[in-house]
Amino acid sequence: MDKKKTCYVTTPIYYASGNVHIGNSYTTIVCDAFARFHRLMGYDTHYLTGMDEHGQKIENAAKALGRDPQDHVNRIAEETKALWKELNITYDDFIQTSEERHVKVVQKIFEKLLAQGDIYLGHYEGDYCLYDEAFITKTQLNPDGTCPDCGRPTTKVREECYFLNLKKYQQKLLDHIKANPDFIQPETRRNEVVSFVERGLEDLAISRTTFKWGIPVPSNPKHVIYVWIDALSNYISALGYLSPDDSLYRKYWVEGDEVVHVIGKDILRFHAVYWPIMLMALGVPVRFKLYVHGWVLMKEGKMSKSKGNVIYPRDVTQRYGLDPLRYYLLREMPLGNDCIFSYDKFIEKYNVDLANDLGNLVSRTITMINKYFGGVVRKPEKDYFPEDGDLRKVAEKAIKDYKKSFSTFRIQNGIIAVWDLVSRSNKYIDETMPWALAKDEGKRQELADVMYNLYESLRLIALMLSPVMPDSAEKILKELGLELADFSALKFGLTEEGKVAEKVAPLFQRLDVDAEMKYHERNGEEEVKAEFKPEITLADFNKLDLRVGEVLACEKVKDADKLLQLQVKVAGEVRTIVSGIASSYRPEELVGKKIVVLANLKPVKIRGILSQGMLLTAESAGKPLEVLEVFKNDSDARIG
Repeated sequence: MDKKKTCYVTTPIYYASGNVHIGNSYTTIVCDAFARFHRLMGYDTHYLTGMDEHGQKIENAAKALGRDPQDHVNRIAEETKALWKELNITYDDFIQTSEERHVKVVQKIFEKLLAQGDIYLGHYEGDYCLYDEAFITKTQLNPDGTCPDCGRPTTKVREECYFLNLKKYQQKLLDHIKANPDFIQPETRRNEVVSFVERGLEDLAISRTTFKWGIPVPSNPKHVIYVWIDALSNYISALGYLSPDDSLYRKYWVEGDEVVHVIGKDILRFHAVYWPIMLMALGVPVRFKLYVHGWVLMKEGKMSKSKGNVIYPRDVTQRYGLDPLRYYLLREMPLGNDCIFSYDKFIEKYNVDLANDLGNLVSRTITMINKYFGGVVRKPEKDYFPEDGDLRKVAEKAIKDYKKSFSTFRIQNGIIAVWDLVSRSNKYIDETMPWALAKDEGKRQELADVMYNLYESLRLIALMLSPVMPDSAEKILKELGLELADFSALKFGLTEEGKVAEKVAPLFQRLDVDAEMKYHERNGEEEVKAEFKPEITLADFNKLDLRVGEVLACEKVKDADKLLQLQVKVAGEVRTIVSGIASSYRPEELVGKKIVVLANLKPVKIRGILSQGMLLTAESAGKPLEVLEVFKNDSDARIG
């Protein structure tokens, strides 16, 4: 028996903030579809996802909530696993960077690179982004001196730290990219990386001494290993690299057939530059291909909690079901580019593609097979219509294009290929007019031929859609009297005889567009009357003590849908503030923000919690509520 080919596919590990919107979910869903496809192609497939759990922000958040950092990240990991279960994600391993299996490997990697001179001790002096916990080089800064990732002002720091020698491997990386043109896809991202590297690399700061929640450097424990050496190593630590049992590492990485990292464009530099250089320094083969996707945007641009335009998976799945969300994201995102999510476009694709094209094809076909032949189809001895051959050709081309597209991570193109067959099958019904054939007893064989060809088309469509919409594909196959088969069954005409279900429920109910849009408008907008309050004097205003406060932690108030409990550092002390902004902000989105606080408001108990101040917000008709933020001043600054 031939050895199975292997496929190892990974998502980036997500930062342990619990903030999983549909943009984050896209990566996990598309990797799931890719993994399901390879399993059905017969590959021994291993799908890894997980959480990036170390850093100062997490340490501060846990402390403010009175939690041990390990307990804090474990809670977030369990919440994330629960969401992935809801989204029908079939991962094989979920790694947490706080796990012992990861920590030990990272420490071995660090000491190995230190011993051979690829890591050295020095001092970092320059810009640091507190929000992103990132050192920013001069070439990376925005023209106005702000962080290139979050746009916030940076802080000047000087700190002892270890560095990874990137300069040493600059030419070797360029040579690898040149020798492997499919290493980074799409080509636009490859060109972006080449341009970045050719401008000259600066050695990378990889340790910190200002916090403890991280992996300590064994030979110098006052340092913790910082972000990228820690986070990026998960791809091989999860396989047992440098561990007593490294069989998975050898199977899927060293001797494997496909290794695929899937990332968003915002973390391209880390995966296309730092990660392969780490592997080169370790003597680990650079086996992976890097597929770089764009962002899921709203009409207003990138999702932002402050703009009030973030969509979470449950916002969609609880009203429309899971498969429509999976279909929309995978169908609308071309590799390398962004896609737009809007409810009007989502509802249009739901009605046209799912309810009309696919849903009607399923219900019409199964209803006619039951009506005309008691639910039974048999393979005909010959073609009776010229359209029979054309339908087969479209099916064969769809299968070929689908396999090629999914194999090269062009998931959108693969779905389009399936819909070519959906459209051709619907047209085939109109061309052959089975309702007319049924009126002529002499056309019985022709009618049976049509029913068989439609049955086969549906079988192939369901098989190809199973990685994209697994629940819907299973329903279609069940109604055809079948179970999910591997892709060796992706050939037109394999069925000799089939028996469909006696009754078929609508696969997707058509949506009332106007009613749905009114629903989302009601839930997305609140009217605010533009009325001024009575005049006050300057003396009245001077009674207000407005301060800048930094949010250290935030969580929902138990059994209160609208309330959040914040821990805010104001003028050197940490205060508890309860605010009714839960409908506009998720707790994790507020952590790290510098907000405006009314500091001398008399404390009051809200749901049994003593609230020691009030945060300031802004809202207007048709616009989302926003917490007022300050970017340049410290948390003891006074406003007025």
